[in-house]
Amino acid sequence: MSLLYGNEVSLDQKTLDYLWQRQNITVNNIANVDTPKFKSQYLTFEDTLASRIRLAKKGTVRAGEADEIDRAIRHTTATVHTTDNETSRLDGNNVDMDQEQVSLAKTAYEYQMLVNSVSNSLKRLDAAAKS
Repeated sequence: MSLLYGNEVSLDQKTLDYLWQRQNITVNNIANVDTPKFKSQYLTFEDTLASRIRLAKKGTVRAGEADEIDRAIRHTTATVHTTDNETSRLDGNNVDMDQEQVSLAKTAYEYQMLVNSVSNSLKRLDAAAKS
């Protein structure tokens, strides 16, 4: 399928994996809203992924370009950060429920949009194969 879609499948798969991880981290933050001294966490991957793809594109203008970009996508890792900001709560917990709910909704929306995009791509491929 990479011949038809290039690196789209690898990029979609990696992004879906990271969005799933981000959702799990946000859910964990919400679950620990009442845990004393708990520090919220968040996951980043977009800038690292974009940077790796840019570097792979710079160094490759030959037939193997897709392979190098695919390798850059597959070897990108996400980073989990702990929020060390001060809290006004006496128990030392810094989970901001409003922020976590926004993050949860945003990530769910991004995930669903990407799933719809992948589904539409596969439908087009199926239609092309049948015709």
